[in-house]
Amino acid sequence: MPRTAAEEAAERQAAARQADAERTEVEDRQAEVGLEEAGANAAAAASETDAASADVDAASGEADAAPSAPHETEAGSEEGEAPAAASTPLAAEAAPNDPRVLSALDLAAAFRYATEYMAVYIEEVNALNVYPVPDGDTGTNMHLTLQSVRRQLDQELPRTMGDVSHALAYGSLLGARGNSGVILSQVLKGFADTAKRQPSLDAASLSSAFESAAKSAYAAVMKPVEGTILTVSRALAEAAKEAQETAAGPLALLRYALERGHRALEKTPEQLPILKQAGVVDAGGLGLLRLFEGVLASYEGRDLPPPPKITRRAQQDFEEEAFGFCTEFLLSDVAVPTSEIQDAVAPFGDSLLVVGAEGFVKGHIHTEEPEQLLALVGRYGHMVRSKVEDMSEQHSEILADVDPSEAQSVRSGLVAVASGYGVTKVFRSLGARVVGGGQTDNPSVQDIADAVRSIGAPDVVVMPNNKNIIMAADRGAELVPEKNVRVLPTRTLGAGLAAAVSFDEEQGIDDLLPAMEAAIASARTFEVTVASRDADIDGVSVTKGDAIGLVDGKLVARGDDPTDCLLTLVREHAAEHDIATLFYSAEVGPDGAKAVAAQVAEEAPELEVELQPGAPDLYPFLMALE
Repeated sequence: MPRTAAEEAAERQAAARQADAERTEVEDRQAEVGLEEAGANAAAAASETDAASADVDAASGEADAAPSAPHETEAGSEEGEAPAAASTPLAAEAAPNDPRVLSALDLAAAFRYATEYMAVYIEEVNALNVYPVPDGDTGTNMHLTLQSVRRQLDQELPRTMGDVSHALAYGSLLGARGNSGVILSQVLKGFADTAKRQPSLDAASLSSAFESAAKSAYAAVMKPVEGTILTVSRALAEAAKEAQETAAGPLALLRYALERGHRALEKTPEQLPILKQAGVVDAGGLGLLRLFEGVLASYEGRDLPPPPKITRRAQQDFEEEAFGFCTEFLLSDVAVPTSEIQDAVAPFGDSLLVVGAEGFVKGHIHTEEPEQLLALVGRYGHMVRSKVEDMSEQHSEILADVDPSEAQSVRSGLVAVASGYGVTKVFRSLGARVVGGGQTDNPSVQDIADAVRSIGAPDVVVMPNNKNIIMAADRGAELVPEKNVRVLPTRTLGAGLAAAVSFDEEQGIDDLLPAMEAAIASARTFEVTVASRDADIDGVSVTKGDAIGLVDGKLVARGDDPTDCLLTLVREHAAEHDIATLFYSAEVGPDGAKAVAAQVAEEAPELEVELQPGAPDLYPFLMALE
């Protein structure tokens, strides 16, 4: 019989306790605290992260917020109430099975489990974002950041604390999304900077890690604002320091720090007027507490809790206003100082965060000119990933959902794997829960399972939209046996978009699939990218750097430039189609896209073309034909 998560966690803890019993006394361990970890990645994890931010209202962590009273768990318990007072730092005493120290293997397992734990609370935090910073999926952003950490842990399979620390710092930087995700990455970087120097974490070294985490988070923000995730990170550090001398062990210290962290969270409305106006607490701070609650739950062998029931959304308390675009970018192979990129993008907007390490630079900004900004930063390195979201539309969608508690339950949900902010935006508008990923960034099995699990409907359709992701989608579906999950094996984004148009959440899965499958059969996808190497495939010879064209994933053409290649595809393969959506990259730009659309009209006058910015990364053009 397969073991439950709780049984596996209990077994891990038993093994850790056995290993502890064979170690020398605590004094001997502490004498070794300053020693460097053996193994690769320690030097990489030690690299300093540059950080900068502007905008006093937003750079504090989005001023995201969670209602302090109106959330109820499925069992009916109130969320947001202040925890009971503690008379001493040992309010959370050691449990019988607590380990004396946290080993590297167990800590890695705990952060993996904490990612699943955070997934339970995504919608709780997403529902709670407040004006004036509505780049509003705080729970999603923090969870995506943690998913990147989990991927790094799975790739590196760390066995030393130095290796675990590298995965925490490096993985969170690469995967950071939104202000909350970027600041979370700096929390984890600071935590890792201390943890990497320890063979294992006892109460004292865990306290030091929390202190380093808070300092790193504050350093990432040019104008820190209290009443945010920063405040909660400092409260965790202060509580840990208070308890380190008398706590019975690292988990007792963690329990006490979490207790005090919740107290600090309850006070955030008194520190930030906008939270008090909405009658809510800070959601970034809540998300941080959920993360470390998940770490604790792993050690305690607890099963995942039921998701909280959402009874209100904080943005209902505010008027609609223009917000611009939440724009993010991740560059690799960067040779200039991070501060130079910060100075270059600062004039474009506010809520700016730019951090970097190991040749990577992650940026977040609110701007009215996302295309121009992305084109500019692309000069500084290789654009690994970018995202643009219209915050005004996002705010309007939240305001339209005025009474979640009375919303009718739906029969089916849709999960789609996609990349490119324009493509992602269309999938979301069609009712899909999007998992980030694509040709060069395949999501993990667990990423897909998390998305399925986060949907409230009993039936879920999963569309991988790439032939290399179909198997992961199948395995992800198997991890959620409590839902009726069907994988629709879409091999391209165009096929997925066509199928999503036929999706109806009011229908059951058996009624949905025939129409969606028919839509896939009539769809066609053109992709234009650049050859990464010399090749001769299916009779088409290409040289590295050539523009290449694919039809439904098959290489069929090369060209001197992307436009030439797209026109070849239209001329030779678009005859049976009437409607096309052309997604274009930031490098092409709106004016370039209009010029290309005019040329397409000359080649295929009968084809109606709609232009959309935000093609997948590394693709100047993606055309979905119906």
